Amino acid sequence: MPVTTYEAVGRRKCSVARVRLLPGEGRRIVNGLPIKDYFCRDVLVSLVELPFELTTTRDKFDMVANVSGGGTTGQAGAVRLGVSRALMKMDPTHRRTLRTSGLLTRDPRMKERKKYGQPGARKRFQFSKR
Repeated sequence: MPVTTYEAVGRRKCSVARVRLLPGEGRRIVNGLPIKDYFCRDVLVSLVELPFELTTTRDKFDMVANVSGGGTTGQAGAVRLGVSRALMKMDPTHRRTLRTSGLLTRDPRMKERKKYGQPGARKRFQFSKR
């Protein structure tokens, strides 16, 4: 009997995460490292673990994620969205729980682009009247 895997893609800012859930004891691997070694801050680890806690599947699945682009916060958000989507594929009854917690919505906030004639998106060069 083949092992059932559930795959999903999550995005946040400039980060893209490919997440795979396998039946297991709750191991979490991100880019070949344990999650606590990859995301050094506990806040980011708990951000990724939230979908598992809400659906009570914490120790039922192993997670393997490949993340690229952006910084650590964006990557953690991308992994969280990927985990949520994979859990929903696994069991469609989790959809209501994940949706009410806002875990199935991709965060649309992006970095504002730099404008020409100024040093950044909002910052202006100093104005001199004379």
